Amino acid sequence: MAVPNPDPVAAAPSDFIRDIVAKDVADKRYPEIVTRFPPEPNGYLHIGHSKSICLNFGIARENGGRCNLRMDDTNPAKEDIEYVESIIEDVRWLVAGWADRCLGLKPDGQPFYASDYFPQLYEYALALIRSGRAYVCDLSPKETEEYRGSPDTPGRDSPYRNRTVEESLDLFQRMRAGEFPDGARTLRARIDMASPNIWLRDPLLYRIRHTEHHQTGSRWCIYPMYDYAHCLSDYIEGITHSLCTLEFEVHRPLYDWILQALDLPRALPHQYEFSKLKIGYTVMSKRKMLKFVQEGIVDGWDDPRMFTLSGFRRRGVPAPSLRKFAMGTGITKFNSLTDPAVFEHGLREDLNVTALRRMGVLRPLRLVLTNIEPGRVIEFDAVNNPGDAAAGTRKVAFTREIFIDAEDFMETPPPKYFRLKPGGDVRLKYACIVTCQEVIKDAAGSVVEVRCVADLESRSGGPNAARKVKGTIHWVSATNCLDAEVRLYDRLFTVEDPDASEDLNAVINPASLEIVRAKLETSLADARQDQRFQFERVGYFALDPKDSKPGLPVFNRTITLKDTWNK
Repeated sequence: MAVPNPDPVAAAPSDFIRDIVAKDVADKRYPEIVTRFPPEPNGYLHIGHSKSICLNFGIARENGGRCNLRMDDTNPAKEDIEYVESIIEDVRWLVAGWADRCLGLKPDGQPFYASDYFPQLYEYALALIRSGRAYVCDLSPKETEEYRGSPDTPGRDSPYRNRTVEESLDLFQRMRAGEFPDGARTLRARIDMASPNIWLRDPLLYRIRHTEHHQTGSRWCIYPMYDYAHCLSDYIEGITHSLCTLEFEVHRPLYDWILQALDLPRALPHQYEFSKLKIGYTVMSKRKMLKFVQEGIVDGWDDPRMFTLSGFRRRGVPAPSLRKFAMGTGITKFNSLTDPAVFEHGLREDLNVTALRRMGVLRPLRLVLTNIEPGRVIEFDAVNNPGDAAAGTRKVAFTREIFIDAEDFMETPPPKYFRLKPGGDVRLKYACIVTCQEVIKDAAGSVVEVRCVADLESRSGGPNAARKVKGTIHWVSATNCLDAEVRLYDRLFTVEDPDASEDLNAVINPASLEIVRAKLETSLADARQDQRFQFERVGYFALDPKDSKPGLPVFNRTITLKDTWNK
């Protein structure tokens, strides 16, 4: 099937960061443009990360450069190898076929790690101490915070600020050797406790943490702080443009100070900031998402209701659709809240072009065609994709007993109801027109079966093919069908900005997941995980890669056919 490319090279966006890069290229400032995507492995990647991935990989792709995938693993207390593996998988999925040639990895094919540079970072720290630009401080974490002051009040010098170089060197080396307990001492930069920028008030560079690290084991018991490790990791890797979200703008002076204080020989990287991607009806705090996972509110980090990349992948969202959305939000200096309807609209447009059509009945109601003899099977041709003739057709079995959706029959319908009703006609898609003759109910008065007569002459090519009726519904054979579990996912929250709620649990959407036992056409027995389907008149679906089993597939709803949240 011919699938349009939603992010061709010709459609490369323009923004203020790309303008900066273009000027650097024109000025031949760097031999190669090198960016990086440096997530901390303390959770799964979410939709907000997709914007940073697309920006960093996009700039590298557009300029023939590379983008390093680096784990910012400087806080072993919150990090785990599970998160590392999930990040690698998510990034590979999102850039596959688009910017995978720009994916910067180590020679062994593994991502870079900040922990790769612990020995070099330690040597840089010793150099800062020797030059008088860093000292060992004995203030407790609480005291350190008190001495720092506030945005309106200057900080106070630590009583250990004037330690001699020799004493700080000795203490720092003993910190490295493991002589002191957690929190007993820190290494701090000596900058300016009266600076209006609170991040320049003698920031912490190292802290003691006797914690096993997922990469380095127990070799280290002191760990560098993010601001210290980040800029130096950029330098070590030869990063030219370090692209961060806006909250790091106030950290940039410290980024520059550390690099300049070391008098490094090569060209220094530069940091540039852009707005985050924040989307409504979800949360993107890893701490909050972890809470949902731990409390069983969702089925893991890859629950399709979570706006994690693994959740999107499991839900059946194509990577090009997510890239197109992330790049379409724009690179600016202004934070804003994006309505998920924007993403959902683009997703529907893409799937409408690419998805194979199939029929599935989510809430089966038995319909008996009394003029078709038992055991007879009639085959009708059904189109696989109306927008792509090359997709061809398939055969669907039509039998005496079929299933229609319970919502497509009403015993006492309202005016202008064009689906099936007593004495009424309706067309079965791809098949023929049927007329309702009798309704069978159980002892409780519920409709359990509808009996109809099929006008087989009204099928395509038949004498009555031109016969007109106002309603067309979908169906599947009751004897030639596939049993499946279908999960109908919806937004996890009922309010646009759940972060503003005092109690997140109070704004969880109770209808965010409905599980039904559906009847599907048998061609779906061969469905693959890389395929996307439109269940006609129902929505877009994908095979669940985690819970599907032989003989009992599970399909996840990727998106509804129409926006049910339209204001």
